Amino acid sequence: MKNIRKLVTVVLTLSLTLSLAACGSENSSNGSVTADREKNQNVVYRTLDEIKESGTINIGVFSDKNPFGYVDENGEYQGYDVYFANRIGEDLGVKINYISTEAANRIEYLQTGKADIILANFTVTPQRAEEVDFALPYMNVALGVVSPDSRVIESLDSWNAEDQIIVISGTTAETYLIENYPDIPLQKYDSYATAKNALENGNGVAWVNDNTEVIAFALQNDGYTVGIPSLGSQDSIAPAVSKGNNTLLDWLNEEIISLGEEQFFHAAYKATLADTYGLDYEDSLVVEGGRKNK
Repeated sequence: MKNIRKLVTVVLTLSLTLSLAACGSENSSNGSVTADREKNQNVVYRTLDEIKESGTINIGVFSDKNPFGYVDENGEYQGYDVYFANRIGEDLGVKINYISTEAANRIEYLQTGKADIILANFTVTPQRAEEVDFALPYMNVALGVVSPDSRVIESLDSWNAEDQIIVISGTTAETYLIENYPDIPLQKYDSYATAKNALENGNGVAWVNDNTEVIAFALQNDGYTVGIPSLGSQDSIAPAVSKGNNTLLDWLNEEIISLGEEQFFHAAYKATLADTYGLDYEDSLVVEGGRKNK
């Protein structure tokens, strides 16, 4: 009898030991899976293969910045950035889901995975490059200042403290003025359309934005002059992807270089920008194959 009890005790002890060991192993395994899931949850971007597999790419563009990105009377996206985006979709073999974006949410849309690529007159700056990855450039840009013909602004020096300048939040214009002209009061708007309306309604004496955009505005609207066509440094416009999305970034760089061999961006300029700017600006604005013009 004692031997039977002893045997039962040994069996129960062994069973309990094995059960605890299995439990510990299971917890360890679950912990590893949980850690991996948490880690993957922080990766909001889609890789190149995932985009191809889905059959659709999400590209953020402006919807109110003619002639760079806008929606026409038929509800279709048009413009220089859209011309480029259409080619990206064609060469990737996927459909494009256009995401209407404003200047202030371009970085956010990449960081949250709402957009795979941003093509919305995105000026390359060191600060932005800390938060997103820029591909090779496809356009040159500086800042410009447009104002009514009744009071053309040709200098920002000796500014009247009562006068306000219109800017769009999240743009290089806002950053430049804050850093270089901190005493100039700014009127900040979220979109191109609201900034344009503010200038037309006389809510500010001038509007500072990318020179390509203010020049286009003055050419398309009577009664306005670009008194300062180039303000600050000469910068580049480039596509942007989520930080760390190397597969998509590498593909974009190869695409831009390849398109340069066929002079794609000059063709894009002629198709979308020439009616606004004429051909005089073509070589100064277009960056072909990721290489800046000298």
